[in-house]
Amino acid sequence: MLDRRQLILGASAALAASSAGALPPKGRFVRATGTRFVSDGKPYRVAGTNMWYAAYLGADPPFGNRDRLKRELDRLSALGVNNVRILGSSEFSPLKNSVRPTFRNRTSTFNKTLLRGLDHALAEMGRRDITAVLYLTNFWEWSGGMMTYLYWTNGGHYINMNDPAHPWPEFADMSSEFYGHAAAVRMFDDYVRAVVGRRNTVTGRFYRDDPTILSWQLANEPRPAGSDEAGRKHMKAYLAWVDGTARLIKSIDPNHMVSTGSEGTQGCLNDSQCVVEAHGSPATDYLTAHVWPQNWSWADPGDLAGTWPTVERNSQSYIMQQVAIARRLKKPLLIEEFGFPRDGGSFDPGTLTTFKDRFYQLVYSAVLDSVRSGGPLQGSNFWGWGGEGRSRHQDHHFVRGDTSYVSDPPHEPQGWYSVFDVDASTQAVIRNYASAVKA
Repeated sequence: MLDRRQLILGASAALAASSAGALPPKGRFVRATGTRFVSDGKPYRVAGTNMWYAAYLGADPPFGNRDRLKRELDRLSALGVNNVRILGSSEFSPLKNSVRPTFRNRTSTFNKTLLRGLDHALAEMGRRDITAVLYLTNFWEWSGGMMTYLYWTNGGHYINMNDPAHPWPEFADMSSEFYGHAAAVRMFDDYVRAVVGRRNTVTGRFYRDDPTILSWQLANEPRPAGSDEAGRKHMKAYLAWVDGTARLIKSIDPNHMVSTGSEGTQGCLNDSQCVVEAHGSPATDYLTAHVWPQNWSWADPGDLAGTWPTVERNSQSYIMQQVAIARRLKKPLLIEEFGFPRDGGSFDPGTLTTFKDRFYQLVYSAVLDSVRSGGPLQGSNFWGWGGEGRSRHQDHHFVRGDTSYVSDPPHEPQGWYSVFDVDASTQAVIRNYASAVKA
């Protein structure tokens, strides 16, 4: 039962929301029906982006900037973007490239400033009829993630990503110990309960009742491990964690979909059966896939023209493989991360994006072909929207304290995969896709 103070706060928040702009109607949740998404009885297809920093912009100064948040969402809405995938957690970490500030530290007291930033981000997205995917931790180091949960509970042991003393795949293999580490998982579950069960301080609405949320996501790119040996060791715990976390979320919030955040077979030991088993739970509503040609050594930024045939062949084959798995499971599929470098490997806004645009068109064509033929691939989210953000340093490195966020997270060159507000040709490709996928 709510006490008097909670009722007053809820009423005040609802009044503030009504004066700031109309909220989306209740009951318009996006659901998975077979291999399609449906909202309000109509097909729902995703023309989306990634903007990990949305909650950071929504926070109070000094690291927040709500005016910029509104401008960026206005730009995305004008492009026809209807979904944004955002960071819903970060952990205070000793890892070299991890972001600060964070949603939480090792205590059970979570960062109210960032959580209110998430409230503002969701409220502003809802006013523009943009839905959100929120991922609740990270396999990688840049937001703290699973390695940090282990550090908090294993006596202080951790490995930095790209540490020469611990070459690949040592980081990924250690990070995957998280799934079977009971104390680390309990800490994560406590955070899941707090966020999924949260009431938005801006709108007064519980998150579970807000159709702005398209889905909760277990993590960003959870993998069973980096090596086959560690993958076999941790697979049982990984699959149990996926199913158990999805069920936990559903027990708190039965209104929203749950997704894993998986890269697809690339993040599952290149094994289709691993993906099938990770997404076979009835608590997991759809599949996800990521496509990263340069990261996966298909594209050479110094010779994009020469490596394009490999990019085209491998990307199309990879997407077809993920579509086949989704068809087998009779669930929808989203390509929720894909990115490509600028011509010559530049990181600067406004520089040529000839092959980046071509790659976007490749992914978008796959989505449109699937939609038109009744296939399970129902949308995509490019990585990512940099908007008016700019790197503050000539070497394009992120420095803790930087607040001019771009889409590239702190461990990556700032501008590597970003779409900026001055990138007219890429925006035209996005706008055309958004129009076509909704038609």
